[in-house]
Amino acid sequence: MKRYVIVGVGQRGLEMFGRRLSSEEFSEQAKLVGVYDINSVRAHEFSKECGDIPVFDDFDKMLDETKPDAVIVTTLDCYHHEYIIKAMEAGYDAISEKPMTIDTEKCRAIFEAEKSTGKKVKVTFNMRFMPYMQRVKELIKEGTVGDILHVDLQWKLDTCHGADYFRRWHRYLEKSGGLLVHKSTHHFDVVNWWLEQQPEEVFAFGTRRFYGATRENRGERCLTCRHKSTCEFYWDIKSGDKGSFYTRHYLEAEKEDGYFRDGCVFAKDININDSMSVNVRYSRGTLLTYSLIAYSPYEAWNAVISGTNGMLEVGEIYSGMGKERPYNIIKYYNRKGEAITYEVPKTDGTHGGGDYKLIRMLFVGDIEDPLGCQASSIDGAMSLLIGASANISIARNKPVFISEQLGGNIKL
Repeated sequence: MKRYVIVGVGQRGLEMFGRRLSSEEFSEQAKLVGVYDINSVRAHEFSKECGDIPVFDDFDKMLDETKPDAVIVTTLDCYHHEYIIKAMEAGYDAISEKPMTIDTEKCRAIFEAEKSTGKKVKVTFNMRFMPYMQRVKELIKEGTVGDILHVDLQWKLDTCHGADYFRRWHRYLEKSGGLLVHKSTHHFDVVNWWLEQQPEEVFAFGTRRFYGATRENRGERCLTCRHKSTCEFYWDIKSGDKGSFYTRHYLEAEKEDGYFRDGCVFAKDININDSMSVNVRYSRGTLLTYSLIAYSPYEAWNAVISGTNGMLEVGEIYSGMGKERPYNIIKYYNRKGEAITYEVPKTDGTHGGGDYKLIRMLFVGDIEDPLGCQASSIDGAMSLLIGASANISIARNKPVFISEQLGGNIKL
């Protein structure tokens, strides 16, 4: 049995790792032996939900006393690099929630620590494990579309999921890297994985015209807002299926650090974009056109993958019309005028069952990996660096070369 500690115990850390690794299913392969978070209230709530894991008030002390096989990092994105590097320098591998980090400087620091310590970082890209994404990958590897020349990917977050990023810490660029890093790292990684190419050059635009200081009727947070009766974005943190969870893990933890989970989506200090458009050139000449909005009436994504032998039309609907269909569709158009439809059954579980398969591969090792789903630090870098370079491009209004961001000492 291998021993693990976890640092950073927000909702993702609990649902992705804590509850699973403390369940009977994983009891013979993995054991959580320590938890650390800067918010002690939240750390103790995490511990109670996961079998009373020992709670530590110091990260280094936790490593010294538990001597784990690896460290799981699920802190705020802006702190990932700190704990990844500390873990490796102490002699332990790291497992990082995506994104691996939020900018090029922190990415370089992780690579340098890997090189100097000989330790490794794994990044948890669960979309690679989703059956639909894997079916697309299989068709590409089979040569269905031939050499891929162009990918057009559109991602639409609705005003439930999308708005939530503007309530939380993610709404600050310095904490999350913005949606082009925090959210799009999933999407960029899937494209990188499909193509098996490295991104080289990025150009991007971004605006914030839906959320942020776009209306006068605003408050600090939903809980105390005087506009709650008229605002369509009002969210009662204490009600609903997860009201008890949010109360225990967030409301009652506010006294520790002042962080509140239900910030106003129209706050003046929001500094991330809600509309983004990115162009990427890859190492073998493939072009990616990507867009992300966070205020769609429904949630979905669609992509057109164009190659020398034809074209794939792919996508999924997560909310709105079409969501209840028991399968998703892939359409292939060849150069004989034929259209072939593939039906991919939907599967249960978070992220289409991708989370569970990823956890099994990481901690049990009984999942075969013919498609190369397990992601390394290089994979983590190549996705986040598209987003980080896009942020630079937006700020400077010029193209950005990823190799220049990494610096000459980092060879991929």
